[in-house]
Amino acid sequence: MKDADARALLRDLFDAALAAASPATCLAPYIAKLRPPTGRTIVIGAGKASAAMARALEDQWPHPLEGLVVTRYGYGETCKRIEIVEAAHPVPDEKGRAAAGRILEKMKGLTEDDLVLCLISGGASSLLALPAPGLTLADKQEVNRALLKSGANIVEMNTVRKHLSAIKGGRLAIAAQPAHVLSWLISDVPNDDPGVIGSGPTVADRTTFAEALAVLARYRIDPPAAVCAHLEAGTAGKIEETPKPADPRLRRVETIIVATPKRSLEAAAAVARSRGCVVVMLGDNLEGEARELGAAHARRALDLVKRATKPTVVLSGGETTVTVRGKGRGGRNVEYLLGKAIEADGAPQIWGLAADTDGVDGAEEIAGAIFTPDTLERALAKGHDPKAMLRNNDGHSFFESLGDSLVTGPTRTNVNDFRATLIVPNT
Repeated sequence: MKDADARALLRDLFDAALAAASPATCLAPYIAKLRPPTGRTIVIGAGKASAAMARALEDQWPHPLEGLVVTRYGYGETCKRIEIVEAAHPVPDEKGRAAAGRILEKMKGLTEDDLVLCLISGGASSLLALPAPGLTLADKQEVNRALLKSGANIVEMNTVRKHLSAIKGGRLAIAAQPAHVLSWLISDVPNDDPGVIGSGPTVADRTTFAEALAVLARYRIDPPAAVCAHLEAGTAGKIEETPKPADPRLRRVETIIVATPKRSLEAAAAVARSRGCVVVMLGDNLEGEARELGAAHARRALDLVKRATKPTVVLSGGETTVTVRGKGRGGRNVEYLLGKAIEADGAPQIWGLAADTDGVDGAEEIAGAIFTPDTLERALAKGHDPKAMLRNNDGHSFFESLGDSLVTGPTRTNVNDFRATLIVPNT
């Protein structure tokens, strides 16, 4: 297979994964079944896909509605009845805080006849940043930055976020009572746990203040004094816990996951099979240190090279972690790919793509990258030291210098990381 053909196939697989998670597509069957309430319909939401979800709802549902959703800068859509606010991600800003406050305010005075339709996708944890009483936005920003660098996984990070928030961890659903709360979620987390997606603003929370404190201790994060005091007060029972699964106040709350990483991987697999490839599915919930997973997948590919008789595509999803020790321009997908390229060591039959389906890997406006059999050769010719760049968490600089960055622009969806390895046997 020619290099250009291999690259094109990998990109086609990624595009198929994105298409399967398009809000206009995945929401359509649920919008068709939605019946208007006798009262008001209030649409609220947050996340990188929330504006596109709102647009799909407006386009496909003719009944009266109103509302407000907050999305990442550049991910907005033009809506007529639902207000769209753009704010910062992954570290929250004042616009996100103000929008979250306004969303919570909209929950006042609702009745049993009203419907609150909540549109949540990945990114909502940062975009829906309303500090708990006694905390400031600066407190949340400091903790968020530390968590992002620590190597903590998404469950651990959101355990902390929920317990520093006035709106997440089910608190938004409580505020909406006695209205019917219906949440449509696009999953970007391993195992599709609704309580983890966007830190579950309308979902019962199984985590505790004590567990949030334990996460900070585990990763040696020294938070602001106000954060310590808040979490300790919660652990001591002086602050009300997040609502738990048996909470009667959540009896009128319904949650539906409308798009998942698994469905996107299956869409990519269908394209691969249509092109004559054997598909090996490793799962949609892989976690762990990005560079280590990349190396492990390279070893698996090297083993498959010995046995494959047809082109083979290995697919996986999930959310890896990066423990930031260097000062480079990094993201978990390029970190994974650089670790993979180093381990593959120029094997002539292996290509790979890794990208975040939201179009942003780390803090860069770059979705991810592609690696090829000659990635290391080309890097060395430019005077790069791949291992040194990996130690410096500088994956974006590495692949960008080779022209192998994958730039999509805002995808307006988010079903977590997409990884594909293409193995072409000797002919």
